[in-house]
Amino acid sequence: MADVNSLVTNLAQGDQRALARSISIVENDASEAFELLASLSPIQSVPVIGITGPPGAGKSTLVNAIIHHLSRIKPGIRIAVLAVDPTSPFTSGSLLGDRLRMSGHFNNPNIYIRSLATRGHLGGLSARTIEVVDILRSAPFDLILVETVGVGQSEVEIAALADHTVVVLVPEAGDEIQTIKSGIMEIAELFVVNKSDRQGADALVANLKLTLAERTDLSQTEIPVLKTAAQEGKGIPELCELLMQTRTINSEKRRRILTNKALRIAQDLLLRKVDMQDFSSNLAAASTSDQFNIYRFVNGYFR
Repeated sequence: MADVNSLVTNLAQGDQRALARSISIVENDASEAFELLASLSPIQSVPVIGITGPPGAGKSTLVNAIIHHLSRIKPGIRIAVLAVDPTSPFTSGSLLGDRLRMSGHFNNPNIYIRSLATRGHLGGLSARTIEVVDILRSAPFDLILVETVGVGQSEVEIAALADHTVVVLVPEAGDEIQTIKSGIMEIAELFVVNKSDRQGADALVANLKLTLAERTDLSQTEIPVLKTAAQEGKGIPELCELLMQTRTINSEKRRRILTNKALRIAQDLLLRKVDMQDFSSNLAAASTSDQFNIYRFVNGYFR
């Protein structure tokens, strides 16, 4: 407990070694992970921005440009980037390592970049993204950016974690808007058409605005559509201005986010209490019956 208390204290003081160690403890599901998480005091006012979209949309380049611009116009701003990558089949670590694309910020003490491996978790996030975000919120950061792995329509999980969600598309996606709008299209609070120097960018913007006008599940708040060319820095100042605006989260969305997080934590705690050997043995024995029903078995086992 003393070691956990020391980690939490140093974490709140901005110690990056304590931050790195805390994340590793949680990501690797170490024995003290839950004790550490239960000792945190996450600052809920720190905004979490989800950056999502299909593969090849330039999300990492866009995040890099955002960091560069904000660091320049707001000296001293502390930004954390959580980049979720596919899992290496050999090390179970992150495969792409988005930190390599952001190497220009390595020497900036106010920028913290961490890659997380999905480790088989679907939805564009790592299984421990919620917990790691709470760790980052317990450190004195001003902004947290979460970049999803880029798996297309199944990335909607980010909407249940982030305060605000940015969907990044490219001009080539123009013909696919109708097919993807039921997935990541519906979670966006801001659309970014990246690589807008390519042909078709204006058509995509027009198509997006038309699609948004047809949506009936939205409030009266207009969803912005911006054009950027992240490698050239075009549109980045306008994007950063929107990201840094103080926006309140309505109570319904706050309730959904908290409910999702609580259910995920409850699910994790329940599984920790299961004796997997006993569960597997009982399941194998029950399955030999002609009347075996897996739903009745699970319901009876956990009663």
